[in-house]
Amino acid sequence: MSGGTRLAIVDSHPIQYHVPWIRGLAQACDLTVFYAHQPSTKDQAAAGYGVGFEWDVDLLSGYRSVMLENVAREPNVFELGGCDTPEIDTRLRRGRFDTVIVTGWYLKSYWQAILCCRRQGIPLLVRGDSHLETPRGLAKRLGKELVYPRMLRLFDAFLCVGWRNREYLQHYGVPEERIFDAPHFVDNAFFRERSHLTSDERQAQRSEWGTRPGDAVVLFVGRFAELQRTHDVIDALAELGRRTARGWLAVFVGAGEPEAALRAQAERLGVRAVFVGFKNQSELPRIYAAADVLVLPSAHETWGLVVNEAMACGTPAVVSSEVGCAPDMIEPGRTGEVFEMGDVQALAAALERVVAGEPEQIREALAAKVGAYSCGRAVEGTLEAVRAVVRAGRA
Repeated sequence: MSGGTRLAIVDSHPIQYHVPWIRGLAQACDLTVFYAHQPSTKDQAAAGYGVGFEWDVDLLSGYRSVMLENVAREPNVFELGGCDTPEIDTRLRRGRFDTVIVTGWYLKSYWQAILCCRRQGIPLLVRGDSHLETPRGLAKRLGKELVYPRMLRLFDAFLCVGWRNREYLQHYGVPEERIFDAPHFVDNAFFRERSHLTSDERQAQRSEWGTRPGDAVVLFVGRFAELQRTHDVIDALAELGRRTARGWLAVFVGAGEPEAALRAQAERLGVRAVFVGFKNQSELPRIYAAADVLVLPSAHETWGLVVNEAMACGTPAVVSSEVGCAPDMIEPGRTGEVFEMGDVQALAAALERVVAGEPEQIREALAAKVGAYSCGRAVEGTLEAVRAVVRAGRA
């Protein structure tokens, strides 16, 4: 693609999972990113992390960006009115962009950009991760069946992040030729390079958690919230402790209100559990590499990018059937296991199978898997979509 192609992306705020994709696109075209909101440390705590913080990775270099003025009465990125940026209309009109990408439609700022593009005839793409498994009431489901097939005609092409997202788009009538693969991914190189531990370094990290010889370390990374069903991890390890000779240790990375209840549950059931608090991006690779398996037992997860992070570090994952990435990232017996959400017995059996696997074969399978869900693949698919809508626009 010619570097002269002018592309704009409208995003809610700087997101660590989007920035590598953005930087890759910036190397291939004339890109400007418009952000609707700059989260504060207080915003991060409100997002469910439990503590205020700033990401310790650079999110703004390597591409051109504009922080829009958010005039919302209560600025946030969680609800429709939380991002209100009227200036995006002028920015897009004057920018003479060949194509615009929005990363969703759940914020007012996105709709301000969408309506500007339709008025000005600017080709419009969307990249999101919605899927049909998201819990919805009957009225909302029926409303979507009526509205979404028409609403989605506003977009010229769709950047599809995975299998369930494709299923979602097809369900609402999006033609196959308007769907382009731009998979969800993490910065695989970042995690891989920082996860190279010597056997002594790995043992030192495990000893810090209080492991004993022969222990299996089961890792949870994320927010402690009801939807994440972290209590299922403790129940499953209690079951494994009763019926296996192996020692099991749960390591919880994250924070949230349910922590006290989780600690009490572990103590009551005699499960060894360590709570290490929130850890920033640069701290995670070492933790992933020192664990034996990541577990994500959520009742709902649009994707679950911690699975990509763990796999980039050579650690397999056990996920519930409600985790969005399950069909893409989990090959049972190779990269991990999927269990029926809420079935503690099935979770325990899945953990046992993964831990009993051959480490070298697992690492090879994981490397192949994350290679298919990479920045290069996402950038390539995006550029293919941009070329297609630009050609159609000129025609």
